[in-house]
Amino acid sequence: MHKRSPVKLIIILVAAVLVSACGTTSPKPDAGSAQTDLNPIDEVNKIENEITVARQNQIDVLSPDMFARAETAYLKAKSEAENGSDIETVSEYTDTARTYLRTAEENAKVARTILAQVIESRDKARIAGATKLGKDYQKVEDRFLNLTQAIEKNDIRYSQKNAPDVDKEYRDLELRAIKIETIGEVRNILNKAEEGDVTQYAPESFALAKNLLNETDAFISENPYAKEEMYKKAQHNLFMARRALAIADQCKTIDTMTPEEIALYVEDTLGIITNQLGAPDMRDQKFYIQVENIQGSIQSLQDDNRFMAEKLKLKRTELETMKADYDKRFDELNQQIAFLEGKSKEEQTANEQLIAQQRAMEQKLAAEKQFNRLFSEVQTYFDANEAEVYKKGNQLVIRLKGIQFPVGQAIIMPNNYLLLSKAQRAIRTFGEPSVVIEGHTDSTGTHELNKHLSQQRANSVRQYLIANQTLPAGKIIAVGYGPERPLASNATAEGRAINRRIDIIIVPSALPEE
Repeated sequence: MHKRSPVKLIIILVAAVLVSACGTTSPKPDAGSAQTDLNPIDEVNKIENEITVARQNQIDVLSPDMFARAETAYLKAKSEAENGSDIETVSEYTDTARTYLRTAEENAKVARTILAQVIESRDKARIAGATKLGKDYQKVEDRFLNLTQAIEKNDIRYSQKNAPDVDKEYRDLELRAIKIETIGEVRNILNKAEEGDVTQYAPESFALAKNLLNETDAFISENPYAKEEMYKKAQHNLFMARRALAIADQCKTIDTMTPEEIALYVEDTLGIITNQLGAPDMRDQKFYIQVENIQGSIQSLQDDNRFMAEKLKLKRTELETMKADYDKRFDELNQQIAFLEGKSKEEQTANEQLIAQQRAMEQKLAAEKQFNRLFSEVQTYFDANEAEVYKKGNQLVIRLKGIQFPVGQAIIMPNNYLLLSKAQRAIRTFGEPSVVIEGHTDSTGTHELNKHLSQQRANSVRQYLIANQTLPAGKIIAVGYGPERPLASNATAEGRAINRRIDIIIVPSALPEE
């Protein structure tokens, strides 16, 4: 037999290896490659939202040290992202922030159990306005933070021992806040009214407000633990005192008018409302019929709004069902194709992964295109002096520069309705997104008072949006930052004006179809 040379044998073996390699299954896509698709800014936005929710849930006071560490890690991640660092570097800090947040949430669970009564008393004191008591409030707040910091250090005994004293101090603050702040304000209003001519123009309204003040003062003294009833009475008393002033002012105006001028004044007032509602002109009818006309028009609009909201909800459910059905059929067709082509299970899995990645990329690009279109549309809703609209990663921020509140209060006045209606329209443009309402103040006054006021103002905007059926309550959260996030220097009046603001952050869940 003819012997083959060693060189020929080596060539044959190499050829066999190459042929074998060509026949093997193609390698699977690297699952980790999706990491490169992540956007550092989007990652920072995610952890920022998680910290915002944690702050709203009072994690910043129930586990202050761990929360502070989480926020520090978040700020480092934000700085790295803004400086153009890659996703791996940013993720190191966001992962660290989440680790600290998880620990803080566990600490908060313990604090809510051990300090349940103290936390309840603290909340009631803040609602009553105890933050306005300045140093006295801050002293008790520092003692409360000592209790939660002790829990973080596993010194449960210290917290349990000192909790009753802190609880009593918060309850004392609440009582003082109700009597000094709320009823004190009523007393000041009525004293000034008595010095002026309010009693002359509105004697019955003034007398009613004064009697309510005396009743409320006596009730607080006799029922020091009936906190909820106390607060309701005090708030009603304040409302009635302000009402007496408003009635007296209106009486002064009417006192200078003829009967016909008064009738025309009332008619004009009803006419403005009628025109805004698009209701029929009924000035040829008695006033009570004009009022019924307005009431009926409002009821009709409310019914129509509820109908449209329900119709939209059903339409979304129908679309979601259709999408799920299409996805299922798409997957079944892919499986059939794989079977008919005789592909191996490994090849089919790899192909499905490639298809899934391609679909995800297409969906991402389509979502980005749609987001940019909606962003451009929302920008046209606002004048330059009303709001600034900008993108922050995959979120949209509406900075309401034009919103105004009475000094030291969180009441939404009618002159803000037009601006807030535009904000509603902007939110609805994105379907049913998640929304964060941020309240910010300047640094004038105590930190705790400003933080509480910013929370109240954010809550007021949230309640306005909910009351007007913009979104379900669970879709909107409100958080007050006080002076913690200034945009400009607080050393100037212009800077302080810039820092007093409401920001609406829209986080799209699923963008509406074009």
